[in-house]
Amino acid sequence: MFFICLLLLSSICCQGQQTINDTITSGGLQRNFILYVPANYNPANPVPLLLNFHGYTSNAFQQMWYGDFRAIADTAGFIIAHPNGTLDFNGTTHFNVGWGGSTTDDVGFAENMIDSIAANYAIDLSRVYSTGMSNGGYMSYHLACNLSQKIAAVASVTGSMSPSTYNNCNPTHPTPVLQIHGTADPTVLYGGNTFGQPIDSVMSYWVNFNNTQTTADTTALANTNTTDGSTVSRIVYDMGACNSTAELLRVQSGGHTWPGSAISLNNTNYDINASLEVWQFLSKHSLNSLTCLTSVAELEKDKLPSLNAFPNPTSSSIQIESNSSNFEDFFLYSVQGQLILSGTMQQFVEIDLSNYPAGLYIFRTAKSSLKIQKL
Repeated sequence: MFFICLLLLSSICCQGQQTINDTITSGGLQRNFILYVPANYNPANPVPLLLNFHGYTSNAFQQMWYGDFRAIADTAGFIIAHPNGTLDFNGTTHFNVGWGGSTTDDVGFAENMIDSIAANYAIDLSRVYSTGMSNGGYMSYHLACNLSQKIAAVASVTGSMSPSTYNNCNPTHPTPVLQIHGTADPTVLYGGNTFGQPIDSVMSYWVNFNNTQTTADTTALANTNTTDGSTVSRIVYDMGACNSTAELLRVQSGGHTWPGSAISLNNTNYDINASLEVWQFLSKHSLNSLTCLTSVAELEKDKLPSLNAFPNPTSSSIQIESNSSNFEDFFLYSVQGQLILSGTMQQFVEIDLSNYPAGLYIFRTAKSSLKIQKL
């Protein structure tokens, strides 16, 4: 029935836009994707780019119809890329998110695809987003963790974070995330399993990383369709670093489906339209606003030569000295703007960084700031 619906939909002609089958070489493989360019695209005006990843066993064509953003793109004016996965050891299409023994470099593929599209179309590279169904949702989180320099925000529909993604996540900026998930999903369990983190754990990760409020604003959405057997709650953690947020649309009794899809499968919710929810969420964010602590640059503008640190860089402890003999409050931030540590010092303080991830940190007092590199 799924394929019959696709054939029927395929017979409807969409006027004006371009649907392009494109191929690039990435990681030594020929990789392909379907590009959708709306009719109102004007190369004089850079537009956002949305990556729309299919689920396990599916493909780009099916996702283009099932998790369909094209009508929204025609109005909002953005380009959509529908990537195709490769075959895993079971001969099944997939994206490599760290399980199943796959060796495909899908992060590299996503990066190469973005670069290729940007070379041929006017793309606003501060507004590149990722979404997807199931394995495509996993992949979107994987890009948020491993390609965040190119990805402004992500949304997952029925996906999760694999243990590998979850345990090795290293974004370079606060990352707004939206999760849409049914509590009765039999494939990607809401409570988690070997292949995916519990949805509540995923939300907790991004709440902590984005340094949002820890108490959510929860709203029961109107049950506009009383025959679909499910209802939706909107759970929002906001006021994060650089105005980031983490949001969950929890579909009570919802299944492993794309809410609002024109292709109706079992337990599909019709109180919301997942495509519209995803775009409304993603489109609010830009890399330009999410790098508010390139305010690292801002911090350095009024830097006074009153702090010294050694050894810097360091793999363990670092000693910081101030020229001031007064007591000073100090604050240690990640480069994403998260407060890591605070305290009071008088001329000298020693900080043990051995348990912190490698990367750039900012040590700040009321009058001075200093970059610290953890190896």
